[in-house]
Order: sequence, then C-alpha cells, then structure tokens
Amino acid sequence: MVSFTHCWKGPGFRSLAVLLAAWLLFVRVGVASEPAIHVRSADITASADGVLLDANFQIDLGDTLEEALAKGLSLHFVAEFDLIYERWYLLNLWNQNIASFEQRYRLNYNALTRQYRLTIGALTQNVETLQDALQIMAKIRSQVIAGRDDLKAGQVYTAQLRLRLDPKQLPKPFQISSLGSKSWNLSSDWYRWTVKP
Repeated sequence: MVSFTHCWKGPGFRSLAVLLAAWLLFVRVGVASEPAIHVRSADITASADGVLLDANFQIDLGDTLEEALAKGLSLHFVAEFDLIYERWYLLNLWNQNIASFEQRYRLNYNALTRQYRLTIGALTQNVETLQDALQIMAKIRSQVIAGRDDLKAGQVYTAQLRLRLDPKQLPKPFQISSLGSKSWNLSSDWYRWTVKP
C-alpha cells in the first residue's frame, strides 16, 4: 500500500500563501478602480415647504476620469429625478409627470492651488481632496421637488432618480472617444420606488 503525505508547513506553502494574498489584493484594487455610481438610498417626505427629496449616492470615478480630472478636464454631472403618476389603463403611454428635478454639478481640479472646485448650480466650493468633493456630490438634502397640493392622498406615484456624467459637456474629442467607453459613460441605473402620500 502506498500513501502520500503532504506537509503544508514548509516554505512552498508560505510562498503559495503570499502569492494568493497578493493576487487577492490585486483583484480588490482592480475592482475598486472600476468607475461606478450607485444610488444608496432615496426618500420623499412632506413638509410645510412642500415635497422634499433626500438621496445618497456612492461615486467612484475610476482611474481614467481621475487622471483626466488631474490633467485639468472639467467633469459635468447631472442628477435627474421624476415623480410620475402611472396610467396603467392607458398602457403607461400617457403617464402624468407630477414633478421633475435636475441638479447639475461641475467638478475640476486647480493644479496651482492643489484644490478641487465643485460647482452645484450657482454655488462654488473649494475642497482639499477628491473624496471630499465626491462626498458633497453624493448627497441631496431637503430638495423641494413639488408643492404639497401637487400630490393627492391615496394615489400611488412612481419616483425615479439617477446620477450620471454628462458627456455632452465634454470637449468634442472626448465626446467622440466616449462612445462605447464605460469610463466616459458613467451613470447609475434608474433607482425607482413607489410613493403614497
């Protein structure tokens, strides 16, 4: 009878463990640099001012966009929101749009001051790091989207929200190169939920 015994405590096992750990680190870093935007949460609440939107995004620009930003290219983003009353009896072809909201962002890097500049609508803010700028972009707080009387009690509405890079605001050469590129067509999926006042 022949038997084989493997000794897993030798130098071969250690080198295999080091290679496996390095590979896992490489895979984790590779995944972390992929560009992505996700809607983490979104909610609508009623107040004395009207119907308010609160939302949180997770934004990762990826290596390509971060490099373009560091070289002086401005990145334009747009958050889009719609509140819809679906008319299923008309096959959803003539849904009623109750409210729409669009928030525009412009992000750029100033190499002279080594600061990032984030413009939201007409407001501009300078921040030290890219992470700080993305954290500000990642939050929508108490944004009025409709009046209290625009929603009828007892009706069910569909809300949808997304955040995306606006490729139309890029310089023409980048618009052409953005066709079919995941890095330059950065967008979250539409996040949909039902609202019943």
